[in-house]
Amino acid sequence: MTLPPNTPRKLLLIGASRGLGHALSVEFAERGWHVTGTLRAPSGTPLHDLAAARPDRIRTERLEITEAASITALRARLEGQVYDMLFVNAGTTNADPTAPLEQVPPEDFAALMLTNVLGPLRVIAALEDLVRPGGLIGVMSSGQGSLANNRTGGREAYRASKAALNQALRSLSARRPGRPLLLMAPGWIRTALGGPEAPFGLEETIPDIADTLLSRLDRPGLAYLERSGATLPW
Repeated sequence: MTLPPNTPRKLLLIGASRGLGHALSVEFAERGWHVTGTLRAPSGTPLHDLAAARPDRIRTERLEITEAASITALRARLEGQVYDMLFVNAGTTNADPTAPLEQVPPEDFAALMLTNVLGPLRVIAALEDLVRPGGLIGVMSSGQGSLANNRTGGREAYRASKAALNQALRSLSARRPGRPLLLMAPGWIRTALGGPEAPFGLEETIPDIADTLLSRLDRPGLAYLERSGATLPW
């Protein structure tokens, strides 16, 4: 689909309240995009502040990615919208990321897989028809989801969830031949999830992430990329 000249591009960003999601909202709004960002909290997040300051660019929607009813309700509220990009940023880690997998409580592992794997796939299934045919559907993965690159171990439950997410997107790609799909591995960034010891900040990484997302518009097939655009091994 070719958009008419000067038509604002539209991004549906799942998990945009703070950290990477909030920073991506700012970046795309500054690039002239209209951003609909989802969050769990009813008020008081940086995204709410951004929407109040830039109502011409930012819209907020409530979503709990682990609840099927919440996903269904969001789909109903967005009826009639057409997006150029759907990007699922929502994700988490387990209570003790250093624990060997066999020591992770079953309820923690189940919650991790629900948030990092099943939730994103259910969101995509519910919302993919709102994305124009050449538009991009992407998810926030991790380099730690690469089997080939796992030479050190560590963060075993988180690694397992991201590897499962990667596998799920490969299956989706087989079911949706021709749809642009992206697994984004942003690197180790200073956020609530990445922690204060991460070597990179948002200000130096977000433009690269946005550039790589934009590079995949109207490019059929699935890619697993670092923020620089380099391909990661499965």
